[in-house]
Amino acid sequence: MKRSIPIIVISLALALMLSTQAMAQQTQRIKDLASVAGVRENQLVGYGLVVGLDGSGDRAPFTNQTFRNMMGQFGITIPEGTDPRLRNVAAVSVHASLPAFSRPGQSIDVTVSSLGNADSLRGGSLLMTPLNGPDGNTYAVAQGNLLVGGFGVEGADGSSVTVNVPSAGRIPNGAIVEREVETGFNNSDYLTFHLNRADFTTATRMAEAINDLLGPDSAYALDGGSVRVTAPRDANQRVSYLSVLENIQVAAGDARAQVIVNARTGTIVVGKHVTISEVAVTHGNLTVTIDNTLQVSQPEPFTDGETVVVPDADIDVEEDDNRMFLVGDTVTLEDLVNAVNGIGAAPGDLMAILEAMQQAGALNAELIVI
Repeated sequence: MKRSIPIIVISLALALMLSTQAMAQQTQRIKDLASVAGVRENQLVGYGLVVGLDGSGDRAPFTNQTFRNMMGQFGITIPEGTDPRLRNVAAVSVHASLPAFSRPGQSIDVTVSSLGNADSLRGGSLLMTPLNGPDGNTYAVAQGNLLVGGFGVEGADGSSVTVNVPSAGRIPNGAIVEREVETGFNNSDYLTFHLNRADFTTATRMAEAINDLLGPDSAYALDGGSVRVTAPRDANQRVSYLSVLENIQVAAGDARAQVIVNARTGTIVVGKHVTISEVAVTHGNLTVTIDNTLQVSQPEPFTDGETVVVPDADIDVEEDDNRMFLVGDTVTLEDLVNAVNGIGAAPGDLMAILEAMQQAGALNAELIVI
């Protein structure tokens, strides 16, 4: 009877939470705002051979060495100094992500990429390749036929056409897990949520939302990026408990006022709380046009002169008549957009205007150039 009480409490809490979700506005689930400490993917990598290629393999020295080592494991010795002249084999790197709670016998997807100068991996098969973690242990073994989305065609005259990237491919469910990674999920009396974007307001609201649902002192914010919650030790109860927690709705704190400028693409993103103090702006374009023409200079008749070509340059300078534009105090994003459109600035010009506004102290936001 005592063991059923926590389940009943969790069920009631879940029902209460679901009934209040309809009234929540501008909120997000905890599972969308944060991750659970220790519950994470692990990166795996390996080195192997892809065989069965239609003459599109590589001739790298390490490919021949790997092929010799593999054949030696099968009792076949290739004489030293003999070039196997492989064109249907390619050395590849194999990498995968091992999801949390993966168990031996489960399958995961792998990505295969050429390490040498192979033209294409299309139609190839990956031979058994161990996938190791950072600690050097083997956590999965990959093998299978590749799916390659790209292809390349080359003509006899040297012309070629390539679509996508034929030197990389994937093997769905191409690796079998051989070892599990301990997560420490059931090793303490607490669960810790790490926020995807550290924010003191969000951390405080998350702790308050959990305490409102489960009772006082159930959760507390460690800092702006982590919230710790008490949790039962029993594995089944802890899973149900976490299922309730990750579906709690929390109103995330607003981000800082920022203007993000991508100088390479001309993309400008303005945050919600960005405002501009009253400032006068003018932005004129100076256009210089140089038109070069070639004139032929002929010598006078019956003289020793030579015919020469003389360049003639016609230079024209034109400046736009852009008058100074007054931008008043803005309080909303719409006001800012209307003010910028009133200046008539293109994205490239707008970058210079925003930078000048920040230097003048009129841009009430952080300007970030990426």
